[in-house]
Amino acid sequence: MSAVNNEYRVGVNPKKFLVWCVIASITMMFAALTSAYIVRKSAGNWLEFEMPYLFFVSTAVILISSLTLHASYKSFLNNKPEQYRLLLLITFVLGIVFLITQYLGWQQLVSVDIHLNTNPSASFLYIISGLHAAHIIGGVAALTVALTHAYRLEYKVTEKRKNRFEMVTSYWHFVDVLWIYLLIFFIVQ
Repeated sequence: MSAVNNEYRVGVNPKKFLVWCVIASITMMFAALTSAYIVRKSAGNWLEFEMPYLFFVSTAVILISSLTLHASYKSFLNNKPEQYRLLLLITFVLGIVFLITQYLGWQQLVSVDIHLNTNPSASFLYIISGLHAAHIIGGVAALTVALTHAYRLEYKVTEKRKNRFEMVTSYWHFVDVLWIYLLIFFIVQ
């Protein structure tokens, strides 16, 4: 028998491993950015300003989206295809709403004359939250693929589909937790 045969492969699914490598890389990038924020803040010339209230709204939105995605996954596993599809669609919509509220939060900053180049503190906020939004866009793209599978493929729980769904949920929950970390970081710093 061939060692390449998937029936006999042991260990971690390589695609799931790749998702976790991506998550680790993103974590390192944001750790570096928040460390740079701390170092630059200690150098002085730092403008203090309030976080846009819409960033708090977007936090609630992304938390709810994680709950709906988790419920969708449970429905997928428990033979509830309509509930699974609807909750997945709601998660997708909430992902879009998160992006809209982030944009409107940036607009709140602009309305009080806090622009990308106003001060290093503003630059860090725009860059870090913008990079996070870019990762949310990646998550929305993954949700789009999951939705396509949910509505176009015959409902069937297979190992392959379960693995794909788990990769999407792992990434989505990660960007959720990452946003909460970033918001707390901005408030505390």
